[in-house]
This record gives sequence, structure tokens and C-alpha cells, in this order.
Amino acid sequence: MKIRFANSKLSKLCNSEKKLRGKYGPRMASLIQQRLVDLDAVATLEVMRALPGRCHELKQNLAGLLAVDLVHPQRLAFRPDHDPIPTRKDGGLDWAQVTKIEIVGIGNYH
Repeated sequence: MKIRFANSKLSKLCNSEKKLRGKYGPRMASLIQQRLVDLDAVATLEVMRALPGRCHELKQNLAGLLAVDLVHPQRLAFRPDHDPIPTRKDGGLDWAQVTKIEIVGIGNYH
């Protein structure tokens, strides 16, 4: 899957083990890196459903975003990077057609 970052600050953070460890500690940094490797390795978002990290769609005021688990309650949040967003006939996200994402943040959205 093709991964883009919402801004250069987030890109620099996620692409530097040293910066990730400094900000989040070794366990969280390792999980962030693993989730990014997983996302990069899959052809479509549908494959992420079978991998560790509980890839899931967010709801209510965060509708349109997805997330994977990190160290509870932290999540790596992202959105499909398609125009238009691939949808099924029922209007829901077509996970099998999502091949590009934009990472938008790391944190606790609860």
C-alpha cells in the first residue's frame, strides 16, 4: 500500500526510530514501526483485517478515519488517500479497493 503523511513533521517522526523512541518510548516506537511496515506491505486495506493491530473504522466525529492499535489507548490514525473514496453499494468503505492511505496522527482519540 502507498503511504503518505499529513505533514512533514509527522513524516519525519514516523521515519526516525530515534525520534519515535524519544517521544513514545521503545515499546510504542516499535509498534508504530511495525504497523507502518504492515501497512506498507499489504496490497489493499482489506488484508489489514487479518493482521495484528485491530484495523478499524472510526465513528461519530472521526468518521472517515481508520486506526490500528498501538499501546492502549494509543492508535495510529489514517484515512484512505483516494479521490473519490472507494465505497461499496451500501455506501460503506470498500476496504478491498483502498491501496493508498494518509497517516494523520498518533494518539488517544477517546
